[in-house]
Amino acid sequence: MRQEKLGLGWATIQSARPKSAAEAATLELTEVNAALARIAAAAGTGSVGTKQRLLHDLASRLTAEEQRFLAALIVGELRQGALEGLVVEAIAVAAGRPAADVRRAFMMAGDLPAVARAALTGGEAGMASFAVQLFRPVLPMLAGTAEDVGEALTELGEAAVEYKLDGARVQIHRRGDEVRVYSRRLNEVTAAVPELVEAALGFRSGEIIVEGEAIALRPDETPLPFQTTMRRFGRRLHVDRMRGELPVTLFLFDLLHLDGAPLLDEPLARRADLLSGTVAGSLLVPRIVTASAEAAGDFHRAAMARGHEGVMLKALGAPYEAGRRGRRWLKVKTVRTLDLVILAAEWGNGRRRGWLSNLHLGARDPAGGGFVMLGKTFKGMTDEMLRWQTERLGELEAGRDGHVVYVRPQLVVEVAFNDLQASPHYPGGLALRFARVKGYRPDKSPAEADTIDTLREIYRRQGGGA
Repeated sequence: MRQEKLGLGWATIQSARPKSAAEAATLELTEVNAALARIAAAAGTGSVGTKQRLLHDLASRLTAEEQRFLAALIVGELRQGALEGLVVEAIAVAAGRPAADVRRAFMMAGDLPAVARAALTGGEAGMASFAVQLFRPVLPMLAGTAEDVGEALTELGEAAVEYKLDGARVQIHRRGDEVRVYSRRLNEVTAAVPELVEAALGFRSGEIIVEGEAIALRPDETPLPFQTTMRRFGRRLHVDRMRGELPVTLFLFDLLHLDGAPLLDEPLARRADLLSGTVAGSLLVPRIVTASAEAAGDFHRAAMARGHEGVMLKALGAPYEAGRRGRRWLKVKTVRTLDLVILAAEWGNGRRRGWLSNLHLGARDPAGGGFVMLGKTFKGMTDEMLRWQTERLGELEAGRDGHVVYVRPQLVVEVAFNDLQASPHYPGGLALRFARVKGYRPDKSPAEADTIDTLREIYRRQGGGA
């Protein structure tokens, strides 16, 4: 389906569903596409009724299975089990190109349809266009998890150990006087953070791509909560006032491009050396290089004393694997947290009556597609959060069952928990114990949520499984 916006809500789709279905499949894909184009084009007075009528006419010509498929496709609830990696392999086969080339292009672009078009129609030149380029952000490299610094060093050997900052991940591109800042999700946020632009103009290079964290600090330089930092992003009005009230500080940790040379394939040790020679030391994330668990432990405790989440340990020989979550970067936190997706919410009682409160939490299932429910929580929510999530979850509503509102899985929430336990009540066989909400993560997409495989590994390490 090529239309980005059809202007169809769940209620309109439900009311447009016909009471009967075609006995046999007769419609061609081009006919369906043309009907959807007419729905998207309907505008002005009476457009809701027009869209509903057009959708009803289309659905009446579909079989029952096709009707279910189309409804799920329109609301974004289609689960085909076609994982990105499998689609990448399929594109490579269809285009007759090495899978490694297609995979790298996707890492650079973060846009699988664009990569598919280039692979199928653009030839060698089309694929070459996905090299690292200024003002086209690349997907961020992601980290695995380790229980402690000793475990991480056993796996990595001598490693860089950095403060893990709970800020907004940013990628900054500069050519001469032109600077653009991109978020973790590759959205441009330059206008919202002028202090980052000013910092970039001070780099000792005219052409550069760097990566780091922007974080709001208290006067004593301890970090403010992540949600406070995120108030600065997506801002279009009163930016100067917000900057005065809530300045953000830049901490850089990687260098992806320097003066015409892409650096993703260079080892971290070289990228770090080049970065330290290109930007002021005050802009670098606190960092040591060590093979000593004792030294890494002391550094971890220092990070925690400063109010930060923990530390990151990174293999010195690792290239920058854009878009990949592997074991070359490992994060160590004191409090266990997971990034999970909201699948549903329940209406609250008592003081929370009228608000959607108890959240149903799901982990991503990379094998089967979709999400696996792990439990519920109503803990850790402020009144402001309750008000916001009631409105936002209402916009994402996909259906109801009594006091439960099911939603499209689009919101990621960071959840702290004590441990995991076996549970026959949930399809993944695991449940969170003492889960509480730390905050929403608007910088992360559902595709970046933690997986059920990660939870199974945590449970195994607890001694709960083989």
